[in-house]
Amino acid sequence: MNSSPWSGPEAVRQLLELLEMERIEVNLFRAQNGPGRHVFGGQVLGQAIVAASRTVKDRALHSIHGYFLRPGDSEIPILFDVDRIRDGRSFTTRRVVGIQHGEAIFNMSSSFQKIEEGLEHTTDMPDVPGPDGLRPDAEYYREWVKKEPKARRFSWRYEAIDSRQIEGVQKRPRQAEEAKEPRRHTWMKTTAALPDDPVVHRAFLAYMSDMDFLSTSMMPHGPALSSMRLQAASLDHAIWFHREFRVDDWLLFAKESPRAAGARGFVRGCFFTPEGELVASAAQECLMRPRELSEIS
Repeated sequence: MNSSPWSGPEAVRQLLELLEMERIEVNLFRAQNGPGRHVFGGQVLGQAIVAASRTVKDRALHSIHGYFLRPGDSEIPILFDVDRIRDGRSFTTRRVVGIQHGEAIFNMSSSFQKIEEGLEHTTDMPDVPGPDGLRPDAEYYREWVKKEPKARRFSWRYEAIDSRQIEGVQKRPRQAEEAKEPRRHTWMKTTAALPDDPVVHRAFLAYMSDMDFLSTSMMPHGPALSSMRLQAASLDHAIWFHREFRVDDWLLFAKESPRAAGARGFVRGCFFTPEGELVASAAQECLMRPRELSEIS
C-alpha cells in the first residue's frame, strides 16, 4: 500500500488545505499545489471557484467557464486574481486569472445568482448498477503503482476520491486493443466527510469532474492511438450547478464524447444523486493532436 501521506481520509484533508488559500490582497489569493510533476486541472478549477466565491456574499455559484492557457508549474504557488466585473440585483459576475511566472495559466468566468425558485424539469438518470459491489479504483491503482511507481503522480487522487467505474478502469485508453463506445459511468464521493460549506462541495465537484474526462474521448481510437504518439491536454472546462448537493455522498458521473474533430475531442457529463436528481452538468474540450503535428502550439 502507498505509504504517502496522500492516502485515505488524510488525502481529503490535504485537498481541503489546498483550497484554504492565503488572501494576500483584497482580490488576490495564493494557492499551493498537490504532488506530481504537473498541476492537475481539477485542482486549478476548484481553487479558482474558492477564490471567486470569497468575493461574493449571499449568492450561489451556478456556472463556470474556464480555459487552460499554459501548463502549470507544480514547484511554485499559483496566484489567483479576481476581477469583480458586476454585482447586479440577481446575478454577480467574477473573472479569475491564475498566474505563474508573470503569465496567465488559467482564465475563468463565473456567475452567481440570488437563491430563487422557478420552473423545473430534469432528465432521467442512466439505468446502471449502484456503487455497492464495484471495485474502488484506488485498489487498482495501488497495484499499478507497485509495478510502475511513476503512476503515483496521479494515483493519489483516488485515495481522496472514492471512484468506482461501472465499465472498469481503463488504464491506457491510448493503447486499447479494441475501439469502445465513448461512454463511461463512474460513482464518486470523497473518502471522508466534508464541511457543510456549499463552496467546498462545488470546488470538490469541479476537481472530480476533471478526473477522467479526456480519456473518455479516446475510447473509440485505441487501436489507432497504439501506433502513434499523441499530444493531449485539457483546453477548456465548463460546469453548471443546478441544485445543492454533497460530494461526500455518492454521485453518478455519466460521461459521453459525441464528437472528435480538428485535433480536439468534446466530452459532456452529468452528475446525478443516487435518487436520480441531476445536480450538475459539465463539458470539456481537449486537445488530441498526433505528435507529428505538434510543432504548432
